[in-house]
Amino acid sequence: MDPVTHQPVFPPKPGAKTADLQKLATEFEAVFLAEMLKSAGLGKPPTGFGGGTGEDQFTSFLLAEQARAMAQNGGIGLAQHIFKSLKGGME
Repeated sequence: MDPVTHQPVFPPKPGAKTADLQKLATEFEAVFLAEMLKSAGLGKPPTGFGGGTGEDQFTSFLLAEQARAMAQNGGIGLAQHIFKSLKGGME
């Protein structure tokens, strides 16, 4: 989902450029990684830390940014596979 327009970003529009497809693939990998990090318990505050309600509310933002950074720096290779699939479907 595009954070600005709140419209789905998949499937890519006909005539999408290579850079657009790469960006979509990387964003998809980032969303996937954020969910994996959340499932792994990375966003859970340690007991006794005492961050309160604010800590709980902003944890999802931290996970999303960590996942985006991971995806932009190579991630787990998912974006490359998605990009190849999207590009192949556009030809």
